[in-house]
Amino acid sequence: MASNPPAPEAPFIPAQRDPEAFGYGGPRVDEGPWEEWNPTEESVSPVRGRHRVAKQRGGGLARSSTVLGVGVIAAVGAGGMASANTGKPPVSLSVPDLSVSSVGSLFDGGSSDTHQAETASLSQVGASSDSSGQDGDAGEALRSRIMAQAEKQQSKADIRATAAAVAAAEKQSADAAAKAEKEAAAKAVTAKADAEADAKKQAEAERLAKLAKQFALPVPSYTITSTFGEAGSMWSSGYHTGLDFAAPTGTLVKAIHSGTVTQAGWAGAYGYRTVLTLDDGTELWFCHQSSLNVSVGQKVSTGEVIGRVGATGNVTGPHLHLEVHPGGQATGIDPMAWLRGNGLNP
Repeated sequence: MASNPPAPEAPFIPAQRDPEAFGYGGPRVDEGPWEEWNPTEESVSPVRGRHRVAKQRGGGLARSSTVLGVGVIAAVGAGGMASANTGKPPVSLSVPDLSVSSVGSLFDGGSSDTHQAETASLSQVGASSDSSGQDGDAGEALRSRIMAQAEKQQSKADIRATAAAVAAAEKQSADAAAKAEKEAAAKAVTAKADAEADAKKQAEAERLAKLAKQFALPVPSYTITSTFGEAGSMWSSGYHTGLDFAAPTGTLVKAIHSGTVTQAGWAGAYGYRTVLTLDDGTELWFCHQSSLNVSVGQKVSTGEVIGRVGATGNVTGPHLHLEVHPGGQATGIDPMAWLRGNGLNP
């Protein structure tokens, strides 16, 4: 950088003085005399070259700029003073390039790393300033990316929700199918049981119908006056042991089923009694008859007349007292149940 050279020191020229001028006996070296010296272009030889300023240790760009400013002001002032004192045109000054690289090179001792860092910093500032118009586009791009990511996350959430809904629907469908299958199986079991029950009923009905052809009620017209198990003092056992068919005296008494007459005659409290033994060993007792039409050892068939209704024995009126003794045992069973079990409905 070109600048004015420093002015040389003015030569000392002793002058003749009056020793009395100063009042202390004689002139002194530190008192002069001096003469005014104005440097001119002829008296001062120009110095070419660049001044180097000592490298600043603790400063940055701001400190370097301050020093540069002071140097420029001093140089301009010196040039102006020289021009004013000599009356000659001022020496032209070349102002240094104030770019970031020049300032860094001048005051940092030519350190390229510092120059590049400062240049880059200011360049980035300039770039930021230049790209301020693009901030809106960058923000819009960022917003677009955020929205795209949010949409992607929402899409994943929707997919998970859809998958969960599908799984729930499949589970519900599977549960419904299992329940329907279970109900169908239960219905099938019930239907099978009902069918079996119906089949049994039908078989029983057929059996009873067949038996009905083999069994017959003992009297054609009657009224049930006493049933099996009724308690009362009129019976020696304390309860009724048979089934009473009340009918007028002389009403025909018929064989309920085919069998053999094992007893026919007087039987005390039973009056006149006929005992018909069936092929399975069951004994049927026909009691309180007014008359007997069969004898012991006689074989009879279903519906054949064996006697007539009467009031013999321990009775209160004409009726047929019927008892059933399976296997010929002494204790009888309910005649009503036995008759119904053989297809009859008294």
